[in-house]
Amino acid sequence: MRPLVLGTAGHIDHGKTWLVKALTGKDTDRLPEEQERGISIELGYAPLELPDGRRLSVIDVPGHERFVRTMVAGATGIDLFLLVIDAAEGARPQTHEHLAILRLLGIERGIVAVTKADAVEPEALKLALAEARELVPEAEAVAVSAKTGAGLDDLRAALTRATDAEQPRERAGATRLYVDRAFTIDGVGTVVTGTLWSGSISTGDALRVEPSGLQTRARSVQVHDLPVTRAEAGQRVAVNLPGVTRTQLRRGDALVQPGHYPVSWRLDVALEELEPIPAAVTVHVGTSDVPARVVREGRYAQLRLREPVVAARGDRVVLRAESTVGGGVVLDPAPPRRLDPERLELLERGDPEAIVRACVYEPVTGPALQARALLPPAELAQGLASLEQAGDWFFAQEWLEEVRASVRERLTERARNSPLDPGLPLAELLPQEQWAASVVPLLHVERRGGKAYAPGAAPQLGDHAAAAVELEAQLRREDLVRVEDRGLAAFLEAEGKLKRVGDGFAVPGSLYERGREALYAVTPITLAGFRDALGISRRTAQLLLERFDADGLTRRIGDERVLRRSESRR
Repeated sequence: MRPLVLGTAGHIDHGKTWLVKALTGKDTDRLPEEQERGISIELGYAPLELPDGRRLSVIDVPGHERFVRTMVAGATGIDLFLLVIDAAEGARPQTHEHLAILRLLGIERGIVAVTKADAVEPEALKLALAEARELVPEAEAVAVSAKTGAGLDDLRAALTRATDAEQPRERAGATRLYVDRAFTIDGVGTVVTGTLWSGSISTGDALRVEPSGLQTRARSVQVHDLPVTRAEAGQRVAVNLPGVTRTQLRRGDALVQPGHYPVSWRLDVALEELEPIPAAVTVHVGTSDVPARVVREGRYAQLRLREPVVAARGDRVVLRAESTVGGGVVLDPAPPRRLDPERLELLERGDPEAIVRACVYEPVTGPALQARALLPPAELAQGLASLEQAGDWFFAQEWLEEVRASVRERLTERARNSPLDPGLPLAELLPQEQWAASVVPLLHVERRGGKAYAPGAAPQLGDHAAAAVELEAQLRREDLVRVEDRGLAAFLEAEGKLKRVGDGFAVPGSLYERGREALYAVTPITLAGFRDALGISRRTAQLLLERFDADGLTRRIGDERVLRRSESRR
């Protein structure tokens, strides 16, 4: 079973930090300057071993109202919560906001620890527990004292029960870790920490820091200060990144597997409203918080961000103004600018085939669609199976039919306007796109000699019949004839009646064949010798030899020609 991540929330005055130390046996892992100040404004981390030997990763988030943004950054990756309330003071306003944030993030299971139980009378403690149960009815409430140790075993048992009931959240997908801390260690270099949302990180893995685009790799990986060769989704991870300086990183950056997540200035979301959502909010996604403008239609909205972020479909976001006003579920992490409620309704339903069909019309590769982070790999494969495929390209059946109809219309028009040559070069049949060569075999066309033809189409003389008869008669009388109609010349050449030479001339097909045979009799092959062997004019001989050069039969060397190797073996 994967380790669960436990988030502890509560004000430092409620004894939260002391409680975490009592549970884990160590101070939460903070940066040195934070430890010296002794205040909980940053995220702290510690491993917690349950009585049955299982381990929880503990994220200690700040409880002060001024640091709610930090609390959200820590809470985004957790599976369970431990809410800490002072037995004497009870819940503070930010306690209610913390609970609202947890629910917006989909974190529904946890424990309420009523601390400082030794500092109040039994009746007051009973009232405090009743208030805690009323505040979070779905959570078990436990009275504890970090000072005396009373109730700690009960709290560990309650955490064990909560862990038994909670399944680790689905973390399918490529590697993604949101950075919550970055620092430098002498002799080691730059280190980032965070909860591994999905995928895995092994020593040597190629990684990318987004949205900056920095390329790096995992030099070494640790989980709770212990080196590992591979960290799994759901674990608290520290990664040593070579070639990256501390100043190039910040909280909110995403460490990802290259090519699997978009960097986007917009997010389409389904809203969950706590109070009226203003047009300007701060969006908390992953460990980042970014100002944004809200463009909404009903329960759907597009968040237009001041800075780019990394997200995937299904991620939860929190929206804050002066306080937390709501949240949302990401439906499209890289949407077009126009808000389309019908499209978002389809994305929200979550059917892989419907989602892929809605997103794909023209050809796209699997990796390109994967990089949009709309579906995890298994669901993406299921969706792609519903599309047409040619090579590495996927596209809609409707698009293919549209292209077939367009090509058919062009070829029909070509045959009507140019009966002598009804085909189109394959290179002109489709746009100059990478997918063109893969799609051509699906177009229901005949391919002959580098051209495409409508099925059954063949060159026809039509109105050129009389001109063809006259030209053939002229070729029987003369060895070299000027041909003005290039289309007619191409037609008769395909029929074997002539061979085009020079610029606008033709020789009889029979003369071309006689000349080809003469190439083996004339030694060396000179213009004069070739002319005399055939009994033709110098000009005709020169044009015919140039045609042999162009056809790859001969090669000119000075004033002579030699047979090419393939021809000399005939």
